[in-house]
Amino acid sequence: MNLSDDWERQRAFLAVLREGSLSAAARVIGVAQPTVRRRIEELEESLGTPLFTRSPSGLLPTERAHALREHAEAMAMAADAFVRSASAGTHEVAGTVRITASDVIAVEVLPPILAELCARHPRLVIELSPTNRNEDVLRREADIAVRMVPPQQDALVARRVGAVTLGLHAHRKYLKARGTPASLDEVRGHALIGVENDSPVLRVLQHRGFDVRREDFSFRSDSDLAHIAAIRAGLGIGVCQVPLAARDPKLVRVLPQLLSLDLETWVVCHEDQRGVARIRAVFDALVDGLGQYIGASPLQRSAPEEWLEEELLLDLPVESED
Repeated sequence: MNLSDDWERQRAFLAVLREGSLSAAARVIGVAQPTVRRRIEELEESLGTPLFTRSPSGLLPTERAHALREHAEAMAMAADAFVRSASAGTHEVAGTVRITASDVIAVEVLPPILAELCARHPRLVIELSPTNRNEDVLRREADIAVRMVPPQQDALVARRVGAVTLGLHAHRKYLKARGTPASLDEVRGHALIGVENDSPVLRVLQHRGFDVRREDFSFRSDSDLAHIAAIRAGLGIGVCQVPLAARDPKLVRVLPQLLSLDLETWVVCHEDQRGVARIRAVFDALVDGLGQYIGASPLQRSAPEEWLEEELLLDLPVESED
């Protein structure tokens, strides 16, 4: 058996690794459970070692399986990128484009932008990955990324859109019942919405003089979407993106003159993709839409050749992202 030509077996292996059972893996990859079992057994036979052991909670990966996981995931990403690349011609605004963005941006901000884009280009297919993890554009986990930190890798094409401002917000009904705080010290006496674990935003708040700890939060979640839902429900005062809160007249910004944080916002793609029509169309739509969202000045549009050769290439240090 030639392992180099054995992607279907390795795909089954990765699905079992991720899902923890044969039946769940079969559902994910769209084959029958016996097929998954057979592929795993054939792969184990070719490797000469077991990859999983049975337990009451499901299939547990062996040490060898853990060692192979990264390679299988790299193959899966390459296969997905191959399918997206083959979904349409280079000069067609059609086919599949995968976007990654933070949970809040992906769920609350991008859908209207993408709806308008797809109305103009109905043959586009969008894959949207809402995650606060920076999926690696270099490894083609995504075609385009919306990042809240400057990209620090070469071979990337990027556009700075502006800065999204964060501030404290509360629902009007909450402030009517509890009163509006006049200082950061008074805020600490209110019901606060915050994180379960340490986070960069919490550290910045503390650095800015808002000495709040996990124990001060009466509602705790590490999900930014949960924070927004809690603010909207009137559970207390929490941090929210200012342009997002401004869409809801029931939400009030608290102490804007005392507490304000800015998140740099970038749209990024791989330099090899900058000449692909569908990538360029989605990239431009995200830049324009996000610029309008954060209230940035209208961006000057360039001729296609300038877009490709000059505007987006950044002279950034070559480093790995955290």
